[in-house]
Amino acid sequence: MTLTQLEYILAVHEHRHFGKAAESCFVTQPTLSMQIQKLEDELQITIFDRSKSPIQTTEDGLMVIDQAGKIIKEQKRLFSLLAERGSEVKGDFRLAVIPTLSPFILPLFLESFVKAYPLVNLQIQEAKTEDIITMLKKDQIDAGLLVTPLNEGFIEERPLYYEPFYLFVNPSNHLSKKKAVTQDELDLNEIWLLNKGNCFREQVLNICSQKAIEDLDIRVRFESGNFETLKNMVIKSHGYTILPHMAVEELSKRLQKHIRPFKKPIPTREVSLVFSKDCLKSRIINALEEEILGSVPDEIREFQAKSQEVVDIN
Repeated sequence: MTLTQLEYILAVHEHRHFGKAAESCFVTQPTLSMQIQKLEDELQITIFDRSKSPIQTTEDGLMVIDQAGKIIKEQKRLFSLLAERGSEVKGDFRLAVIPTLSPFILPLFLESFVKAYPLVNLQIQEAKTEDIITMLKKDQIDAGLLVTPLNEGFIEERPLYYEPFYLFVNPSNHLSKKKAVTQDELDLNEIWLLNKGNCFREQVLNICSQKAIEDLDIRVRFESGNFETLKNMVIKSHGYTILPHMAVEELSKRLQKHIRPFKKPIPTREVSLVFSKDCLKSRIINALEEEILGSVPDEIREFQAKSQEVVDIN
């Protein structure tokens, strides 16, 4: 039995397909299949039922998969412990960032982090909040940058900053005549939303109303995966959308005219660095936190949640 064989069976269990598993492990399918067959022969059990489509893990196989996951995790922990003992911050680090944060926060700290910590191999991917939580549980990533609180017992949250929201409104809308707006004035019938799965969408719904959007009488219901499309819909159609502070800062002077601030308490999101409580890569996490805090604009860093309302994502 080898660690490589255990990694292969974990990959097949996840993908339910030998070809996709081989691709994820960067080996050919015959190589992966041969090693799994050797493991099955050694253990004298069948780990996967190949007659099913997609491939199913047998009852005996599930027991092996469970132990394989623990072994691989402990192997990674050993390497992490050794890396932590060194004098330099180094090692592999997998970071996931939600799509409504990545375009704004990553360009701020990424270059400075790479220069300050050249021995850290930083791997970054975009993912939605629920997927980041799942990946943390499965030890597929080391940390996430997302909006909190998550209310997950196994996760540690380190709040980095608080980011206020603003209304981006069409000039023909009655709210454009106001200098500032209240949350009570918002109408879900007039707002353009991000699509399902984005935590920012859930925050906007919590700001506007607890009424289910499916119950509203909306003739045209369009949802997008990015702020740029929502802004264009507002400008060229009607209604309004809600944008975070960093998205507003990137607007041209012409588009800044569409912005209306909220009256206190200002709806705000709490942005945090999150990771499993048993994570051993504390030195990289501390370095990452320091770089992010040092790169965040002063007006954001000074913005506190005292007179604001941190909007829950649930």
